[in-house]
Amino acid sequence: MTTFVDRVELHVAAGNGGHGCASVHREKFKPLGGPDGGNGGRGGDVILTVDQSVTTLLDYHHSPHRKATNGKPGEGGFRAGKEGQDLVLPVPDGTVVLDKAGNVLADLVGHGTSYIAAQGGRGGLGNAALASARRKAPGFALLGEPGDLQDVVLELKTVADVALVGYPSAGKSSLISVLSAAKPKIADYPFTTLVPNLGVVTAGSTVYTIADVPGLIPGASQGKGLGLEFLRHVERCSVLVHVLDTATLESDRDPVSDLDVIEEELKQYGGLGNRPRIVVLNKIDVPDGKDLADMVRPDLEARGYRVFEVSAVAHLGLKEISYALGDLVARARAAKPKEEATRIVIRPKAVDEAGFSVTREEDGLFRVRGEKPERWVRQTDFNNDEAVGYLADRLNRLGVEDKLMKAGARSGDGVAIGPEDNAVVFDWEPSVTAGAEMLGRRGEDHRLEALRPAAQRRRENQVERDEAQRDFDDFEPF
Repeated sequence: MTTFVDRVELHVAAGNGGHGCASVHREKFKPLGGPDGGNGGRGGDVILTVDQSVTTLLDYHHSPHRKATNGKPGEGGFRAGKEGQDLVLPVPDGTVVLDKAGNVLADLVGHGTSYIAAQGGRGGLGNAALASARRKAPGFALLGEPGDLQDVVLELKTVADVALVGYPSAGKSSLISVLSAAKPKIADYPFTTLVPNLGVVTAGSTVYTIADVPGLIPGASQGKGLGLEFLRHVERCSVLVHVLDTATLESDRDPVSDLDVIEEELKQYGGLGNRPRIVVLNKIDVPDGKDLADMVRPDLEARGYRVFEVSAVAHLGLKEISYALGDLVARARAAKPKEEATRIVIRPKAVDEAGFSVTREEDGLFRVRGEKPERWVRQTDFNNDEAVGYLADRLNRLGVEDKLMKAGARSGDGVAIGPEDNAVVFDWEPSVTAGAEMLGRRGEDHRLEALRPAAQRRRENQVERDEAQRDFDDFEPF
């Protein structure tokens, strides 16, 4: 049964925002006490967070679909809806987040590092928040925005200082088991190691991690064997160790040719040319292995490699190799630039920036694209005439109508707001009230303009008294 997964495709859905509430306060003797609809709650985000206790992506291999909770709708009495709960997904240290095209979205290294994979939708405003001096009692509320839907690819790249590379059964697992407290599976057949193994080594004052990468074979960089799946685990390592088998039973192999094959695969994979390398001639406890190591050592040293002869079984040469690796790791750490605190840079948008565009397509359709117009369309309830009129008013204030006229739009031309796959299309009429004429001029609400019955009677009585007074003033006695 698979217990280690280092690449998965994850389908995440953020929570939708709750709808705003359209409500009017009512109590005895106050038939229209004013709007009191609350705002909808924000939808929950989907957040990827590094957790040191997680070492595999196996959970997401079995359950690739994850969704955050939705925000609750607002209620009357100025009660806002409850916000949706964020969904926090723990991932191993060294996880890279990519889109389906292979573009890197985030590189999560270090405990607690997080990335918002899907943003929750905004909650819609209730009619209490939409009230103004001109629109005293809105009969509508804004809808909540839908949350993001994203398909992301998670790739795990092991975070280690040293990587052991070599042919299958070269003795890498045995070497890491004696250098550290790691207990990998060890057997005398190829591809015993199917997953990267990590161990911690202490060499004097230097403590470093060492990774046993599954065996590489010719063609690994093109996907042959297990190489393509696990070469990515070498990328973050500062030092590469070639573990060469001096006691191989295959007649067509020798340590020098093995080294050339592995170096060619690392070159084809790319990005590893500047890593310091050392060579370990393993299995010198075997008589023929010791003789072969003595034969090839001068050739390897002539190429510029530091060569160590070790035996994981007999525990020969382990101290020398551990301290040599510790020295290389310490140098690599010292050469890295010091990390500086991230500066928070605030770049406010210009107040006169339109933030939208109007383009004319080949079929004569005018398309409006922009964050604000598209968001306003998503928030509009098109079954409510007053809400549609409010949308038209907002678009007009933003300057959409002016830009349409400059682009050559005429009355009756088709206008689409949003992308091609999800747009609202309508026939454009300049300064149209979008069906809200029954409520009066756009931006006004006449429901509170009408006087109450008692006030209306007082007004009528006053008019009658004024007319009687004028008649009296105009009266001329005979």
